[in-house]
Amino acid sequence: MTAPPAVPATAPETRRPEPPATDGRRAALTMYSPLSAILRRTPATVPLQATVREVLQRMEAQRVDSIVVADPQTGVPLGIFTHRDLVRRVTLPGGDLEQPVASVMTSGLVTLEPGTTAHQAVLTMARHGLRHLVVTDGAGRLRGVISRDDLFGLQRIGVDEVGEEIQAAADLDGLRSAAASIRRMADGLLAQGVGVETLTHFVSTLNDLLTIRAIELSADERELPAVAWCWLALGSEGRLEQTFATDQDNALVFDAGDADAEEVRQALLPFARAVNERLVACGIPRCPGNVMAGSSSWCLTLPEWRRTLQDWMEGADPEALWKACTFLDFRPIYGQVALAERLRERTLEELAQRPVFLRRLAGCALEQRPPLGHFGFVYEPASSYRRTIDLKGSGSRLFSDAARILALAHRVAHTSTPQRLRALAETGFFTPERVAGLVDGFHFIHLLRLRNQRGARRPRVGPNQIFPRDLNELDRQVLKEAFRQARVLQECLIMEYQLRT
Repeated sequence: MTAPPAVPATAPETRRPEPPATDGRRAALTMYSPLSAILRRTPATVPLQATVREVLQRMEAQRVDSIVVADPQTGVPLGIFTHRDLVRRVTLPGGDLEQPVASVMTSGLVTLEPGTTAHQAVLTMARHGLRHLVVTDGAGRLRGVISRDDLFGLQRIGVDEVGEEIQAAADLDGLRSAAASIRRMADGLLAQGVGVETLTHFVSTLNDLLTIRAIELSADERELPAVAWCWLALGSEGRLEQTFATDQDNALVFDAGDADAEEVRQALLPFARAVNERLVACGIPRCPGNVMAGSSSWCLTLPEWRRTLQDWMEGADPEALWKACTFLDFRPIYGQVALAERLRERTLEELAQRPVFLRRLAGCALEQRPPLGHFGFVYEPASSYRRTIDLKGSGSRLFSDAARILALAHRVAHTSTPQRLRALAETGFFTPERVAGLVDGFHFIHLLRLRNQRGARRPRVGPNQIFPRDLNELDRQVLKEAFRQARVLQECLIMEYQLRT
């Protein structure tokens, strides 16, 4: 049996749709942007009874490569006709231009809502092999059409070509080759000085596509149980914040009754382990803590996940808190996304009933403070890392931990640190100016991590350790300001939860 159809997550639309982007605004758009901000024009439509000739005349007049066939009364899209449809279904078969477009259009549309992010739309296109997606509102009425060029043009860095290589991978060698292409392109972009947010989007998008292809190949090799399931990304992958030195953090949620859960789990685990091993072969190591879908404790039903989360919330074990934090960044990658959304709803319900748990997380997040003293940087105490700073544990993690806690407390569904902070500004918790400083500080530390992992001159230290003296004076000063921003964010935690430090 083949795997369930995958539809990457669509975050619920929580704000008024933005107007279509002008050319000037497009420079500010990112892969986090909602499709409502990317739509550039009113979609071209024709009625169901239009002939192919009439459709082509409309496409030529409006200079578009696709047109939506819609019900003129309700505005509901019924199909789409593109240049590819013209070649495959009209020109090559020797079709008649006077035939109705209904006979040659693509029906069974894959649609997304305006609040869907560009990143999620890329994954949907890749999964279904599409070049256009129809955007509809909550009532199913047409809002617009998004093309691959619209989405990949946001990154301007050749994601399309590497994405096609990933989709064409038919075996492990093909996956390895695609993974190598991702690393080569990322190296080149870093050397060119591409912005860290763009670069992170790039790496995350292509790693998601690589994971999807690994899942597809693994699913094709075996008979999977006839149940709904969803592959989840956790940790930094769930936050869309992977660096070059990253390992796997993933899980499975599946739908089964208590009586059948163990039998279904045992049927899913070999598949999940095959995916994990394919990713290892592509250069993404196993998680040292075994936080992987191929582990029985990370392959659970909805009720089992709820009970597990309750255990983590009620336990005093530091490992339980660590597992909870890793889990709370989950993001669906492949499968029945509705399962992941139900899991998120139940997670937020549990958190709302246990505010003390978030206060405990806040206390733990404050145990590590920014490495700044009265006279400059405070270095790592470990003898092997003398005169270094840990950019992850003492830097970016301070931002991600605090943003996670505050976002969950305000029922923000985003998982990435910058988007959590921006969403908090929308709730009024932060001012836009404050968030701009926090996001810039986080991004600068993330950029230094990426540079360090690709160009470290001191191999005896870890991938996230740097010697501040190796930085130029400007970078040292900006790094200090970034750590001050982390301190500001931690002060917000202290005030929000009335903590003493």
